[in-house]
Formats: sequence, C-alpha cells, structure tokens
Amino acid sequence: MRSPGASAPGLRSSCGHPPGDREETAMHDHRKLGRELGLFDTDPLIGAGLPYWLPDGAVVRHTLEEYIRTTERRAGYRHVYSPVLGKRELYEISGHWSHYSDDMFPPMELGGEQVVLRPSLCPHHAVVYRSRSHSYRELPLRLAELGGMYRSELSGVLGGLTRVRSIQLNDAHIFCTPDQVTEEARAALELIGDAYRALGISAARYRLSLPGPGGKYVDDPGMWRKSTALLTEVLERSGVPYEAAEGEAAFYGPKIDVQVADGAGRESTLSTVQIDFHQPVRFDLRYIGADGAKHRPVMVHRSIIGSVERAVAHLIEVHGGALPAWLAPVQLAVLPVSGAELPDAEAFARQCADLGLRAETAGPERGTLGARIREARLVPCQAVIGAREAAEGQVALRLRDGTRLEPRPVDRVLAEITERVAAHSIEFRA
Repeated sequence: MRSPGASAPGLRSSCGHPPGDREETAMHDHRKLGRELGLFDTDPLIGAGLPYWLPDGAVVRHTLEEYIRTTERRAGYRHVYSPVLGKRELYEISGHWSHYSDDMFPPMELGGEQVVLRPSLCPHHAVVYRSRSHSYRELPLRLAELGGMYRSELSGVLGGLTRVRSIQLNDAHIFCTPDQVTEEARAALELIGDAYRALGISAARYRLSLPGPGGKYVDDPGMWRKSTALLTEVLERSGVPYEAAEGEAAFYGPKIDVQVADGAGRESTLSTVQIDFHQPVRFDLRYIGADGAKHRPVMVHRSIIGSVERAVAHLIEVHGGALPAWLAPVQLAVLPVSGAELPDAEAFARQCADLGLRAETAGPERGTLGARIREARLVPCQAVIGAREAAEGQVALRLRDGTRLEPRPVDRVLAEITERVAAHSIEFRA
C-alpha cells in the first residue's frame, strides 16, 4: 500500500496556522471558537464573568502557566503563594480601599473582622517582603506568583475570557535599590518580548500610561515625576516606540502598558511594567544598606502575560484556534489507516506520552482517513500509519498547513518534534 505521505525533506513547514489567510484566522471570536474547541464555557448557575475551564482548556492553561514559571525561575524570580482573601485594613494601608474600592467586592464579616476578596496581589507581596529583614546584598528580590484575584466588574462589560470577575494573574514584584530600578524594569520588558515570540503574538503598541485630570490618584507630585522619568528612560533604552496616554495610570503610579489588538482592531492591555514608590512607604518597607542604616526599597510591578484568561483569549483569536505546537492541547493526532495498524498507532501514542508529548489516537471507528484528517486540522501534526509504515517502524507526518512528509523512522520523528516543542518554537523545522 502506498503511503499517504508526499515528498518533503523534513519538518520544515509551519505548524502555527492551518491553511488559509492569517488575517482571516485572527478574526475568530474566542468566545465562539473556545467553546467549539472545548476549551472553556460558562453557566448561569456559576455566574456571569466566571468561566470554567474544560479538560483541553486546562491543558492550555497549565502549559502556559508552567512556561511562565520556568521563564521566571531562569530570570531569578522566587515563587510564593498568598491568600485570595485579606483584611480590609490591608487594602486601607495599600491605598486600594480609598482609590479602588468601587472595583472590589463588598467586605465579608468574619469573626468580628471585615475581609475582602483581593483585587490585586501587590499588598500581599509587600507583607511577604516585610516578614523578613533584608540586606542590600539580597536585592533585587524578585517575588512572583500566579495567583487568583477578583474584580467587581459590571455585567455589561463582561465577555468571554477577556473581561472576567475571577482572574488568574501572572504577577511579580521586584524589591530593589533605587539604582537597580531601571535595569530591573528594562529586563522585565525584555521578558515580555521573549514570551510574545514564543506565543506567536506581537504588541500593537507600547503605552506610557499617565494620570489624568479628575482621577483617584495618590497625591504626591514628586513621586509621579520621578517614576514617570524612570519609565521613560526604560522605554528609551529598550528602543521601542511608545505613546503617552493620560488617564491610564494606576492610582499609585505610572506604568508601561503593552497593548495587543484583536482582529477587529480593539485594543486591550496584556502586559505591564510599573515603578512604585508609594506602597514601600505605606508598608514601611526597609533594607539594611552598606552603611548599616535602613533604606527604602523601590517596588517594580511586572506582569509578563497579564491574566491567564485574557492571554488565552488573545491566543485563540490570533491563531484561529491553531495554537503554537508547544501549547496545543493535542500536539499529535495519530491516524492508523485501518484497524490492522491500530496497535502500532497506540504504541506510537504511548511513546509520545513517555516523552511528554500530547498525542491522541483516532482510529477507523471515527470515520475515513480523510474525515479524520479534516477533524484534526487544528492539531499541529498528524502521524499517519499505514501498512508500510507499520512494517518498517515508520510514520508519515502531515503538518497543519497541509505539507505531507515522506515516512521516516519513529525515533527520528519523535526526537525532532520533542526538540521543537521543548524550544517553544512556533514552527516545526528539520
């Protein structure tokens, strides 16, 4: 039996997108496509703005979170866990209660105290820092967490994964000396760029978000001038074009917002870098300097991908559901031509699983080979096993863009795919 593969030198074709125009795939609405692909859903019984993740969506989320944690560890971050609840007093100290309470859920009475669902992780991380004494030799201290937080969003602005009430935030706070601030903020911006390349997305623009008239901002003009000058220096040193925008700052300071756009051109903020002189004062944070005296650290807030929910929504829309191979819930569809090759297909799928690859076997009981190929059109690679491949210990790969490769030995194919997935590559190449 002739193999369904066609001549090709190796894994040279892109697995980032299915056949068709990239701009057309970018127009996919993640709410529709995410449900069709079984990634997430909502239910009135759970509530508006509270999506739940289905098994394939959970795979995407876990893979993305582990990528972020690994990236952060390599960059010198240390991970912590902190509660999603805090006493009202915590947010009074941080300034959230006076400047941000309209976006917080109401307090709950608990044992004679008021506790609230946190709208931000930074007060918790300030307390974590404060729990131990620190020397200047320990700084910068980079604390990171993928943690839950809650925002009391109005029903009218909720939508899919882009605007939710329960948020899993990729957050980090760097406690550093004043002379370390610009380098730490610049390095954070570099991490964001690296992550975007691995995810196959790009920034629509960089925004220097400044305070505007009438907003609820901390009243400290000197602090605002200093932090704005430092962020401007970071942007200039990074060499990225940027625009200033009034009215978009956090209540405690300006920030660099990395904006992304959907297929319709609607912008949203995905990543941020902020310099904060306010909360170190509010929490009386200190470190012992080389002179033996106590000094005030600066707090750099940084998020590589922002909320996991918004990041996945953007990925679905940009890639039209055909996620990068390392992130796809199923990375290989194993397709035996007939029932006779099913044992070989299942053995190949087990080999994939042993290597950490996500493979799924689709046998003849699910239709003709052509129907199964069409069903798996968004899977990065399809491994077709016919009689010849089974006899010779080979597989014939069909890539997501339609490229078909000559049958090759199983070990060689698995080594190439594993290498590309480990490298977080958008494309498979030989």
